[in-house]
Order: sequence, then structure tokens, then C-alpha cells
Amino acid sequence: MNTLLLVGGDLCVRTAKMLNPQQWQCIGLRRRQMVSGLDDPVTWYRADLQDPASLSFLRDGSVPEVTHILYAPSPDSRTSADYASVYPQGLSRLLSSLSASCLGRVQRCVLVGSSAVWGPSDEWVDEDSPVQAANFRAQAILDAEAALHAMLPRGVGVALRLSGLYGPGRMYLVNGLRAGKVIAPEGPGHWANRIHIDDAARACAHLLTLREPEPVYIGTDDHPTQIAEFYDAVAKLAGVPAPQRQPKSPEGKRLSNARLRASGWAPAWPNALDWYAAELGRRLGDGDVT
Repeated sequence: MNTLLLVGGDLCVRTAKMLNPQQWQCIGLRRRQMVSGLDDPVTWYRADLQDPASLSFLRDGSVPEVTHILYAPSPDSRTSADYASVYPQGLSRLLSSLSASCLGRVQRCVLVGSSAVWGPSDEWVDEDSPVQAANFRAQAILDAEAALHAMLPRGVGVALRLSGLYGPGRMYLVNGLRAGKVIAPEGPGHWANRIHIDDAARACAHLLTLREPEPVYIGTDDHPTQIAEFYDAVAKLAGVPAPQRQPKSPEGKRLSNARLRASGWAPAWPNALDWYAAELGRRLGDGDVT
């Protein structure tokens, strides 16, 4: 029986649901008290990554010895302090809270970060492309990855850099298009990279057990698309006018998932537009246009 320690929200729960309960027991950390529902495979514990004392139960025998970790936190706000406290500081405190013997028996720790570590590019971007810590988000993620690889042996610590998540409960783009609040960037260097939340969870579950993994993977679907074209296509599916366009400086990159695919993972939704077509068609059939 493996014991998976989860730090995060929806992505962690979706990952846990994909694991065989006969082989995995899942425990999770939340700052606010959580009560596990009937369909929730995670037993939640109240803990704060900024308070080392709240993590002491991980080493006093109160819970099964951790064998795997999925670290996918969400900062409270987009500030330098919050990103630093959640990513490099939080991960370091979590790993330090485990006893030396327990840490030595951790078989895999997957750190979920972001593709924000790369700057704009019209060329294909893969895991070997030079990173660019151009803002505090990118710097915090890179610092966390450095801590991960410094504190764990090669093959144990794995970083997953995700593109933009979409899926159930994430209809911000559609709602914005319907409200006429979306402006499409015009000009080169604007790429939309997406991954369905369940495909991201499948990637997490896959990397938790992958033999001889690489230190870092990109999690994204098969079809990076020019942002303006993507917005236009979603607007058409939603039955609303295409958004206005405005010239902007390059702010996107063209991400490749070749390494993750080569490891044995494949997205159920290779193209985000297929999901939007299916979801918007379903909602229209149900009479739900929100």
C-alpha cells in the first residue's frame, strides 16, 4: 500500500480518484478544516505550510509513512510574497517536516508548476528550452524546482510545468466572451496553450509511478493555437460575436508535450476546442447558456 500526501485542491482530488484504492491511501493538507465526502478518496488534515509545528504529525506516527507526494498548491494571491511562501518555502518546509528515514523512503515527489518559466516564443518550446525568470511567478517556481532537486535524489523529484487549465467549472473564457469583456491580442508571439484538468490529473498520476523519469515535463495538449484564433473559435461555438482585437507585445509561447507523450501519457482531449464544442453543445441541449 502506497501513501500519497497531497498538497492542493481540485487537481489533487482528481488525481487521487484516478488511483486504485486497493494500492493507494491518500492523505491531504489544507489550511482550513476539511471533511471528506463519500466520493472523496482523500483524508484531510489541517496544516499550514508556513507553520512548521502544524506539520509535526507527519513524523510522530499519527499518519502512515509517506511514500509519494503531489505538491500542487495555489497561492492566495498573485504577489511575490505569496508565491515565494507557497512554492520554494512551502515545499522546503514540507520536505523538512518528514523524518530523515521517511524522506529517504519517498519514492516520488511531483511538483506542479507552470509554463510561466518561459518567455514569449513563436518557436517550439520544450523542456530543454532556456528558462526566463522574468517575473516573481517564474522565479518562485524555478526556486521550488531547485529545492526539489536539491533535497531529493534524481528520479525522485519531478517537476510538471502545466499550461492553462480548463474544464468543468472553468468557463471564465466563455463567460468573458459572452459579456464582451475579452480582447484578443493581435500580432506575432501570442499562443494559447491549454490542458484539460483531468488530463493534468492523469499526468500527475502517471508521473507518480513512472520509472526513471526525467527531472521536468511540460503538461499541455497537442494543439497550441494563436490566441486570437482560439478566442474566435470559442466565440463561434458559444454563438457570440468574435472579440475585438488589439495589438500587443508578444506574451505567449508554443509548447511541446513530446517528452510527456513519449513517456506513455496521452491526453483524452488533444484539442481544447473539441471539449468546448462538446460542453457548449451539451449545455445548449440542456437549455443552460450560463
